[in-house]
Amino acid sequence: MNGFFKDIKEDKILLRGSILTLSVVFLSFISIGLFYSKLPPFLPLFNQMPWGEERIQKTVWIFIVPGIALIIFAINLIFEKFIYKKIPLMARIFSITALLISILGFLFIFRTINIVL
Repeated sequence: MNGFFKDIKEDKILLRGSILTLSVVFLSFISIGLFYSKLPPFLPLFNQMPWGEERIQKTVWIFIVPGIALIIFAINLIFEKFIYKKIPLMARIFSITALLISILGFLFIFRTINIVL
């Protein structure tokens, strides 16, 4: 397993991107955990849907946002491993993309919690 992360450890952009992505996802889980008991039973998670019942979901669904960010990070990490030797720039783009998705997910969670409370 150490050989899998060798390229990521050597490239500063990949290493920082991975650490920041995991930190933001962890911060998302922590913020949800802190405010979960204060949240109402239903949250407006699907803001693009028409107004009504389609727009709201049970509070537990808020965990899907950092979960998806974590899955995207894992998939991008695998792609980074296989692409880094041939196209290092593309691997860095994958890392930055995962970071951007995790930051946007955190902002969505923060905004949703802030609106409801």
